[in-house]
Amino acid sequence: MTEAARRPLIIGSGIAGLYVALRCRELGLRPTIVTKARLEESNTRYAQGGIAAAIGPDDSPRRHLEDTVRAGDELVDRAAARVLTSEAPARVADLVRYGVPFDTVEGRIALGREAAHSRFRTLHAGGDATGLSIEETLKRRVLDAGIEARERTILRALRPGGRDGPIAVLSHADGKDVEFETSGPVVLATGGAGGLYRQSSNPSIATGEGVAIAFRGGARLADMEFIQFHPTAFYREGAPRFLITEALRGEGAVLRNEAGDRFLTAVHRDGELAPRDIVARAIDREIVNSGHPCVYLDATALPRDLLFARFPSVCHFVASFGLDPSRDQIPVAPVAHYMIGGVATDLEGRSSLPGLYAAGEVAATGVHGANRLAGNSLLEGLVFGERVARQLLRPASGGPRPADRTLELALPTGIARTEEAEDLEEVRGGLWDDVGIVRTADGLGAAAERFERLARIASSTRADALPGPVANAGLTALLIARAALARTESRGAHFRSDWPQRRAQWRIHLGWRLKAPAGRAT
Repeated sequence: MTEAARRPLIIGSGIAGLYVALRCRELGLRPTIVTKARLEESNTRYAQGGIAAAIGPDDSPRRHLEDTVRAGDELVDRAAARVLTSEAPARVADLVRYGVPFDTVEGRIALGREAAHSRFRTLHAGGDATGLSIEETLKRRVLDAGIEARERTILRALRPGGRDGPIAVLSHADGKDVEFETSGPVVLATGGAGGLYRQSSNPSIATGEGVAIAFRGGARLADMEFIQFHPTAFYREGAPRFLITEALRGEGAVLRNEAGDRFLTAVHRDGELAPRDIVARAIDREIVNSGHPCVYLDATALPRDLLFARFPSVCHFVASFGLDPSRDQIPVAPVAHYMIGGVATDLEGRSSLPGLYAAGEVAATGVHGANRLAGNSLLEGLVFGERVARQLLRPASGGPRPADRTLELALPTGIARTEEAEDLEEVRGGLWDDVGIVRTADGLGAAAERFERLARIASSTRADALPGPVANAGLTALLIARAALARTESRGAHFRSDWPQRRAQWRIHLGWRLKAPAGRAT
């Protein structure tokens, strides 16, 4: 193994990036973490719902597998889901070894239940502060291990490299146009694109650059049309869209419309514990039909001490708006939450580009199908992060299988003008309005036209300027919209009002590849 191969560059500092870095160090490698904000700033930090693993006495990886497959609406890759669910207990044990303070009852890890799970299998830490607990624990371990971490550093491009991996072009996030390069294995752990939607549970940094930069570099993508919307985020005009964890419904909270009626029981046999896509669309219908901007989560039947002990973050947040969940109903509405698709990988995290790996939300392994099962996102970062680390130690050739159907996109040519703040807002508004919970051909087509124009904007007027945040956001949004336009059916998190039924011929995965310039083969 060359010295460059022993120094993997990990882009991102959520659960996948931190865990890969830790395991690489334990395996004798010398990883470097690059993150565009602070080390602790990631989607992981805001994950309330917990992490799923079949560790209960009445549970098994097989049951977890079947629940995952059922939630994924006939598109889950069973091999990937089998890896996820069978290796989950060992990866949770790693978190325990690192010191994550999971909640316990009489000395045993406490297990909760979330939507579409047939068993109590969700682990929490600090009640509804699971992501925060994991992020802080892994961050502390990374710093204690002396792993190099470059904060406020941005991945700008990936270029063909040598035998060890691509060339990563990086720059400082302080506004200075200073670029530097490194060559060797690159692990994308950049998270999703939920922050590109006007209404989102994600932090603003979740803008999908990893997907856009990987695609510009020639990596194949998959399942870009599937964006999961979380049904219950706090709703009040001008207030943050704070996530109201699904675990509240797992404990017995119910959803009511403006008239005070429960409505989920007429939609799905599991009521409030139906899969997320079904609950989100049901809430959206209530909002549209009533003209009222939200529905209400009613937890008033739950014991007050349970609410405040089990959900301290939610209780503290709503209290700042004068609400007590043991007495008051919580106004909620759906928001963009999770990018199911991304950089296509195999079960070892290898992309279609030699030396480029992906793990966590930025990766598309097929494990979530058309709709992610709650609690499987944090788990995915661990399970496939472990496989990436082991692959980095002993690299072998491989990569994702070709998608069932592959679309091509030529990179839009640049417009010589600088980016404006309004450009990014146009992406956010276009995604929310036309590529949201309910989609149509007209809306998707119009959005794609806008996104293609935005994807062409150069980051400066320099002829050699690399694409900037707006161009990458526009490209990611364009890929989502075009994939959604191509899939003429409704399945999982993708719903077309002009094609409202699931269609057997669309039980396939859509892929994306870069269209080669004229005269050049792919």
